[in-house]
Amino acid sequence: MFDLSARLKRLLGATPLKMTEVTRGYTAANRLLVEFSDGRRAFVKVATDALTAGWLRDEYRIYKHVQGSFMPAMLAWEDGEHPLLVLEDLSLALWPQSWTNKSIAAVLDTLKLVGDSPVPKGMPSLETLRPDPSSWRSIAANPENFLSLKLCTARWLENALPTLIEVEESAILSGSKLLHLDVRSDNICFVGNRVVLVDWNWACVGNSLLEIVFWLPSVHLEGGPLPEQIVAGEPSLVAFVAGFWACRAGLPPPYSGATVRDLQLRQLKVALPWCAKLLQLPPLNISI
Repeated sequence: MFDLSARLKRLLGATPLKMTEVTRGYTAANRLLVEFSDGRRAFVKVATDALTAGWLRDEYRIYKHVQGSFMPAMLAWEDGEHPLLVLEDLSLALWPQSWTNKSIAAVLDTLKLVGDSPVPKGMPSLETLRPDPSSWRSIAANPENFLSLKLCTARWLENALPTLIEVEESAILSGSKLLHLDVRSDNICFVGNRVVLVDWNWACVGNSLLEIVFWLPSVHLEGGPLPEQIVAGEPSLVAFVAGFWACRAGLPPPYSGATVRDLQLRQLKVALPWCAKLLQLPPLNISI
């Protein structure tokens, strides 16, 4: 294994004195807060496998080409078998544990700034996220994993699936806006009047409303309003988001120790009743 201290000293010109592991978040990459001999502090993310290496390279492309008040400062980058990204230390920023109308509005304003930013060349399209077959069509073919979540009865699902499939497959994902596409409290912090977004490995270009629809269920889980109290919601996009999580939340974790399935289930518990309401399906009584 490589010598991380030596790499950091070569890249930043100062000796790392203390490294503290960061445990929040859902990635398998190593994440560290590092204190250096010259008094500087930095956040360091190191790839642990081929998957996280690809994510870090995608993220680096954003830090290299996108500028704005919503971007953390990039201090260093090094590619290789275990790519390494060094960013400004944001540990003293305000990381939201709950949501107010003011903080929600600030994030919505920031997402508009993100969407209006120039799109780097070669950015993937949001259309690449559209599964084939669609999420609800996949659930129709193999409903056991979804039904194991006990969010609805088999009869409810059987009756609702034709509508869910039709509406999801009509969702317009294409567009010209830059999207972060992983907006949640663990990827958002407030630095003075700035809203800063981290973890840019899912960035793409497409329909900016989907960015908001993906975010809002987590806002309600953290004490904020119901999604429909923030935006009206395009039914096809809500069906797409609910299907995206419904198709995944009942699967085994993608890697050892991952808690992402629990996160997907909790967000689905908000998104699915929202979807049912918009599509005038029988209501669901789901406890979150």
